[in-house]
Amino acid sequence: MSYTKCWLAYAPMGGCHRERLTLACMEAGDVLEAARDELRRGLEGLYGASVETAAGHGDITLEVDPALEGEGYRVTADSGRCAIAGGTPVGVLYGVFALLRAVQLQACPWEQVRLEEEKNPSSCLRMLNHWDNMDGSIERGYAGNSFFFREDAVLVDEKRLTDYARMLASVGINAIVINNVNVKNAATWLITPRYFPQLRQYTRILGRYGVKLYLSVNFAAPMELGGLPSADPCDAAVLRWWKEKAAEVWAELPLLGGFLVKADSEGRPGPFTYGRTQADGANMLAQAVEPYGGHIIWRCFVYNCQQDWRDVKTDRACAGYNAFMPLDGQFRENVTLQIKNGPMDFQVREPVSPLIGSLRHTHIIVEFQIAQEYTGQQRHVCYLMPWFREILDTDLKTRPDNGTVAALIRGKGNGMAAVANTGDDENWTGHDLAAANLYGFGRLSYDTSLSPQQIAWEWLRQTFGQNPPVEQTLHQILMRSWPVYEKYTAPLGVGWMVNPNHHYGPNVDGYEYSRWGCYHRASFDGLGIDRSPTGSDYCHQYAEPLASLYASAETCPEELLLFFHHLPYDYRLKSGKTILQHIYDTHFEGAEEAAAFYDAVLHLKPYLDEAVFARLEARFAHQKAHACEWRDVINTYFYRKTGIPDGRGRTIYP
Repeated sequence: MSYTKCWLAYAPMGGCHRERLTLACMEAGDVLEAARDELRRGLEGLYGASVETAAGHGDITLEVDPALEGEGYRVTADSGRCAIAGGTPVGVLYGVFALLRAVQLQACPWEQVRLEEEKNPSSCLRMLNHWDNMDGSIERGYAGNSFFFREDAVLVDEKRLTDYARMLASVGINAIVINNVNVKNAATWLITPRYFPQLRQYTRILGRYGVKLYLSVNFAAPMELGGLPSADPCDAAVLRWWKEKAAEVWAELPLLGGFLVKADSEGRPGPFTYGRTQADGANMLAQAVEPYGGHIIWRCFVYNCQQDWRDVKTDRACAGYNAFMPLDGQFRENVTLQIKNGPMDFQVREPVSPLIGSLRHTHIIVEFQIAQEYTGQQRHVCYLMPWFREILDTDLKTRPDNGTVAALIRGKGNGMAAVANTGDDENWTGHDLAAANLYGFGRLSYDTSLSPQQIAWEWLRQTFGQNPPVEQTLHQILMRSWPVYEKYTAPLGVGWMVNPNHHYGPNVDGYEYSRWGCYHRASFDGLGIDRSPTGSDYCHQYAEPLASLYASAETCPEELLLFFHHLPYDYRLKSGKTILQHIYDTHFEGAEEAAAFYDAVLHLKPYLDEAVFARLEARFAHQKAHACEWRDVINTYFYRKTGIPDGRGRTIYP
């Protein structure tokens, strides 16, 4: 299957041709060879110039400078000469991509390129979690099937894997988990000789671009593979089995980064089965892999999914903090806890998880989702970097100097992870504009100071070349897309008004009486979850002054008002509107803005490749129609619930 080059197209820049450039690099190695290859590919594409290796000095020099941080780089370019240095060969590779990015953004002849840039990564771990299944399907995948697996086989498409590794390295992603966290059936066998030869090729291909391979593992593997009677992490026989398994795995896959584990959640086995703590489970695995430099990433998505909707005190939002906060400081050095950015599950709006700020003696990764499970599933445009920027800038008030999420994920063992949004579709991400989320996550994880606006401009220029009408129109759409999606879906932070299982499209009561603990509690007189002291008191998992801020409806940020409070429909917001009128207005406005997106894209037809335009036109037409469906279903639901009409007399269906 053919596929697009995304932001690595290196389209020719008019009037900037150069016949020949020389490249000097005195050191050898696979990663440096990849860096040289990328320079040749990029400069030949952009300038039409041949790039030839030179002895001694050249127009461009590459070197490893141990004085720099390992994956940091320094690029100096002026008057047709450029020096790229990195603390390691991977740092050099990142410097090469920084130069190629700057060349495209400046769009000038080589002799006029000016760059003085030194960067170090904001966090140590910058990871993608793929939820690919061994049969070739992808859980929460919206861009086709897996290009890793098919029919219980590991695929080795060297060209596609290499291009994917290039894409990841170009934005600073340094680790990848290729299989679903819900490990079952054939995936349990990934840590056996059945799949070692193929996985060894993965570590080679990915490693050439500084990307570490990780595997999701089944906590019950000692039973399913080893025939043991239990997987109790405090059982000496279980630890012995994992030690022997780790020795076998790293003997065959010495470049493997480690294991990702989902335990005690949504039917997955874990230490709770045996009356043990999450630290018992993580530390047992960490001890087994430690001799090989192995790393355990342990997900904190642990909650009781057998909740009774009649119980208004039990609150799924509290679960992660309750399970892990008492264990702070008990995890081994090679364990990192992976915490979802919010306490629930990647809703279009949630507060930042209090666990992120409360853990002081434990390595953490904050988990985001660029697979748009609850934000349009890559059929609606929803550029998520403004949302991620807000999360990173949130100060959880747990440190006297800087309690922002961006500050808390710095340092060894910490970082950012994202649920990936790629598949085997021609354009990798289903919706051409969804690639901006993959690009943006990588850039933001490497440099948490970047603005969403800058990231969007970078991605547009590298993807579409110098094309002002396309850049301006699509930049405006990208920057408006998340607020617009929020308008026509769930109001004021309440979330979950989706169809069960596949999570696409409006179904206000889809989860209201389910066991999953994700409710909105709409009644004839009000809406929202009481997480104040009169309800679940979730608000007091936060440090002051956030706890008090969230506890009061008068001070709670309005975008989260219904996440924390159950309020009457006639409660007045700061705008003077009632909650109900706000719901009506935002859903009408959101549908109108989605329609305006479609109209704007139609005007781009003369400026876009025919196939790209056809894909975009189809996606935006669908979004326009589906936003109306959201508007009508949500507004009708609340009109029927209350009998109160829209104050502006617009059509709501009885």
